[in-house]
Amino acid sequence: MFELPVPPQDLLRILCGIWFVPHVVGKIRNFTKATATFEAAGLKPGRVFIVLTIALEVMAVVGMVFNIYPKVATGCAVIVLLGAAYAVVRINGSKWRWQLMGPEFPVFWALACVVSAL
Repeated sequence: MFELPVPPQDLLRILCGIWFVPHVVGKIRNFTKATATFEAAGLKPGRVFIVLTIALEVMAVVGMVFNIYPKVATGCAVIVLLGAAYAVVRINGSKWRWQLMGPEFPVFWALACVVSAL
């Protein structure tokens, strides 16, 4: 039987953390556009919210991937993801499915983060 090198819950925590990396890079590389998106969602001033989001995402990555205060890191991740779900609803309306630009994916990801920290 195949055994994972780490327990499944740890693997989930690490994956949930790693998935923030492209989001951080994208926000940094497209700072002005991301700021405008935050402001379109009503998160003003956009620069403050994007810097705060980047900081929380970096803390989530480091904590979740390297198991440093993983529950605190998960809290940072959940704050960001629920904020993203809120922003998606503010911008696109209350459609649920991600194919319709709904909040389904960030809500699922937030729940996966919570499960990984239990």
